[in-house]
Amino acid sequence: MSVEVLNESGVPLDVAQFARLARFTMRQMRVHPQAELCVKLVDEGTITEFNSRYLGEVGPTDVLSFPMDELQPGREGEPEEEGILGDVLLCPQYAAARIKPGSHSVDDELHLLTIHGILHLLGYDHAEAGEEAKMFALQDRLLAEWQRSRAGEEVR
Repeated sequence: MSVEVLNESGVPLDVAQFARLARFTMRQMRVHPQAELCVKLVDEGTITEFNSRYLGEVGPTDVLSFPMDELQPGREGEPEEEGILGDVLLCPQYAAARIKPGSHSVDDELHLLTIHGILHLLGYDHAEAGEEAKMFALQDRLLAEWQRSRAGEEVR
């Protein structure tokens, strides 16, 4: 899987960890091994501009997804679709400001948003209550699996 992570946010972050998380999520969702993804960490001004230009929304947001080839999650026994998954933009400053004190770390929030953005690229949405429940349960499960896999690495 080709995953490019660009940090243009001005916040020091471990871009290699974001790449590992993206590949982990893509494998869990059975995305074709040759699929391409770009995760770009940006500042509030940049995400505000994208939010206005492409969604017609005012102000910053924490994550935006721009699908390319409209890939879908792979299914057991069926070949995965090859192509470009798309781009995910994350704003670490905005995400950090929205975390409730004592709930979880900024890293955990950014990891959740990375998974959330990838799920949007795969066609998941949360505009309706049923869709939201399905998408949020899936992203929570993927985040928990990612955290367990990392805990296993730290024990070694």
